[in-house]
Amino acid sequence: MAKLVLLRHGESQWNLENRFTGWTDVPLSKKGEEEAREAGKKLKQFRFHKAFTSVLKRAIDTLTIAMETAGIKDIPIEKDKALNERHYGDLQGLNKAETAKKYGEEQVHLWRRGYDVRPPGGESLKETAERVLPYYHEKVEPELQAGHDVLVVAHGNSLRALVMYLDKMDKEEVLQLNIPTGVPLVYEMDHDLNILKKEYI
Repeated sequence: MAKLVLLRHGESQWNLENRFTGWTDVPLSKKGEEEAREAGKKLKQFRFHKAFTSVLKRAIDTLTIAMETAGIKDIPIEKDKALNERHYGDLQGLNKAETAKKYGEEQVHLWRRGYDVRPPGGESLKETAERVLPYYHEKVEPELQAGHDVLVVAHGNSLRALVMYLDKMDKEEVLQLNIPTGVPLVYEMDHDLNILKKEYI
């Protein structure tokens, strides 16, 4: 039996400022660093074989802090932009509340949570999934099939794309899906990658 642990990075400076972040490389806030430490305490129980993260600082720093707190050393770490947050295009850097006033709450909700609705100049969740899932199948699944525990530290929407796939959600259900910052989500799987258990810890 293998465990797949998904961890959204801790709160970033732009999460704190209620801004669309996307591929902008912003650091963790003080609260985000603390969330990473708290996550690390919960990860002490696992024996990870490998870790995967995006190439963005907030995810890499969350992984580094969590691993240090958990005392995890000497495991391979693979960084890839396939796990990056969705690209928010023209919305990057804009305040979410101000954007909702300009375009309407409903439109902004669709841009943020919808499956195949693309923000101006950016990626839809569907397009995010089209890079996340091939990477997951190629890199992460073989580790799980070998019975290894794996840690993936990424972003709200790259993880939503993955959870949508794992939980067999449709595009209506995914509208309601939100991944909290800094809280490990654990999937227990058998060798055929059937999900035996899922829980936040």
